Amino acid sequence: MSSPTATQDAPVLPPQRGTHPHAVEGVRATLLLAALGVVFGDIGTSPLYAFQTVFSLDGGIVKATPSDVYGVVSLMFWSITLIVTIKYIVVIMRADNDGEGGVMALAALTRRLLGEHSARSGYLVALAVAGASLFYGDSVITPAISVLSAVEGLKVPFPGVAHLVVPVALVILTVLFASQRFGTAKVGKLFGPVMVLWFLALAALGVNQAVRRPGIVRGLSPTYAVTFVFDHPFIAFVAMGAVVLGITGAEALYADMGHFGVPPIRRAWFFVVFPALTLNYLGQGSLILQHPRSAENPFFLMVPQALQVPMVVLATLATVIASQAVISGAFSLTRQASRLGLLPPLQIRQTSEHEEGQVYLPFVNTALFVGVVALTLVFRSAERLATAYGVSVTGALVVDTVLLLVVARLGWRWAGWKVALAAVAFGGVELTFLAANLSKVLHGGYLPLAIATVMFTIMTTWQAGRRVVTKNRLESEGSLAQFLQASCSPAVPRSPGTAVFPHPSMDTTPLALRLMVERLTVLPEHVVIVSATAMNVPHVPVEERLQFDDLGDPDDGIFYLRMHYGFADEPDIPQALALAQERGLVEGEADVDTATYYLSRASIRTTPGGGMGRFRKGLFVFLARQSTAPNFALPPERTVVMGSQVTL
Repeated sequence: MSSPTATQDAPVLPPQRGTHPHAVEGVRATLLLAALGVVFGDIGTSPLYAFQTVFSLDGGIVKATPSDVYGVVSLMFWSITLIVTIKYIVVIMRADNDGEGGVMALAALTRRLLGEHSARSGYLVALAVAGASLFYGDSVITPAISVLSAVEGLKVPFPGVAHLVVPVALVILTVLFASQRFGTAKVGKLFGPVMVLWFLALAALGVNQAVRRPGIVRGLSPTYAVTFVFDHPFIAFVAMGAVVLGITGAEALYADMGHFGVPPIRRAWFFVVFPALTLNYLGQGSLILQHPRSAENPFFLMVPQALQVPMVVLATLATVIASQAVISGAFSLTRQASRLGLLPPLQIRQTSEHEEGQVYLPFVNTALFVGVVALTLVFRSAERLATAYGVSVTGALVVDTVLLLVVARLGWRWAGWKVALAAVAFGGVELTFLAANLSKVLHGGYLPLAIATVMFTIMTTWQAGRRVVTKNRLESEGSLAQFLQASCSPAVPRSPGTAVFPHPSMDTTPLALRLMVERLTVLPEHVVIVSATAMNVPHVPVEERLQFDDLGDPDDGIFYLRMHYGFADEPDIPQALALAQERGLVEGEADVDTATYYLSRASIRTTPGGGMGRFRKGLFVFLARQSTAPNFALPPERTVVMGSQVTL
């Protein structure tokens, strides 16, 4: 990735609404429905536990009095308005990287603006790595707390089934993770109607209670939040640690942008999700004012007794969908991190022929499932998990804000006062959320921080090790031009046949080719060096699939071919060679049907020093062994692997 330096002439990044295909095609009803089924599950199920957690803090320091209830309703509403609606839906979703969202998309944009090798770019990428690590912590906790909170609703009509909560939750989670291989679009279409019903139920329950005490709408005024903070600063500060549960899912919402595009997400939020959440929180506040003891579980106590069991079933389905938001977000985040060189290449299955962002990563899915099951078995209740929730969410919010300010200033050319206003409005509130949640560290909050620390160590180790290994490998490969000048001479005999060498670029020499000449002292009569480049389109037109270069000498039998393929295509080098011969790019004597393919495989040999400790070097070698690469449809019977060593 080439990047300009951060000067007064830094490029202006326009709002990239047109980069995603949905911005051109328009918002189809089915797409909006699928977005409802994936994107808003996390934040849409917050009413299950957010209000309840506020009033259960520290034995009930937030009271069921009008001033406290109005204050909490106001804090909840304006937190959602400021952070989710204004920051994420309106502002930050303008910042996409080829249609992808999330903290890694912001990192890519900032690196492009500041220059890939600048010190400031390095610091911001490290910050983005920290934000991504926190998101992974959130991705493990959200499915566990969401499903547990819903299944625990069974205890309201059936107190005797408490012992079944954990087993039922585990069965639901197993089905959820097993269904991921079918793809985001299919899962979204299945979940979409359920979420429509869920949000209608949220709104109906809220209205049913709010009309009984219409004065609750006064809680939408920001004055009640301000009064609550100034009258009870300590209590308000503690309450902020639970109020943040109302905005969990904002980062997942942004990370899922690549799955559906901006317009469906925005319309679903403004027309369905935001109104339903607002009405439900008003209803919970109204119920608590009427019956203070209902603060123990205001959501399910709003439900008429005859509908409690159906509501538990619906809530359980909705929380399963809530888990989908962070799972698909983790898939997107992992793929972006891999593209930025922060994680090793993993097996990625494209689950849509039309949307590049809809992917499934088996390894990530399995790792999340193991983590979620472990948490469910250890904590065994949503209330206990709530103490671990919030730290990772608020940390990720702060990271997004810092990166957003850089993009807004350098890319969108915001005026200084506008950047400062955004920093105070977004950053001030989020830092308060973060500070309030730090008190949870000793009571379970260490868990997401531990997960984040592990992921941060993995990503920084892979980044540092990859930099060293790439440098040493490039030195071993050497210049292709110099190699050809030395090898294409009468002193090096030519053997009959065609040899194909997959290789990332035309600048350096494939190690297998170098080994063949240096060890076997022979050069094939016809040599084709092939690079493969994935494009951000489903399919690449035939006329644009190939780039040919004779490497300066059309008569030496050595050629370079770059193939382009879409994200819905399987990269197929033999097919690309056949097309090249058909178009006359590869000379007729080169028989691509019987060509032999030579792969370069470099094993890593660790050495003392080099700026990395023994543990990190061992971790890098382990990660390198887990990485996967496309096989480019090479025929096994005509593929030869040639090995060498690269030092670390």
